[in-house]
Amino acid sequence: MNTFLAILLVAAMIATVVALVRGIIAFLQESHAQVRDGDGPSPAALKSNRMMQMRVFFQALAILIVVVILFVGAGARG
Repeated sequence: MNTFLAILLVAAMIATVVALVRGIIAFLQESHAQVRDGDGPSPAALKSNRMMQMRVFFQALAILIVVVILFVGAGARG
């Protein structure tokens, strides 16, 4: 069980980093596009927002997995 949870934790951490990097890239593209024309949110801005929301989701998932690992570990000892 702990091995499975550890694998899930690593997957959640990798997904967090991927979402963060994609969000930063989209943010940089959006900043460049806003310099050229200032007509509302660009597709890059919307993508950046979506990626940052995914980053928060994956971070929450990783924290939840850590909590489950701690509860399982405490239950095995007690």
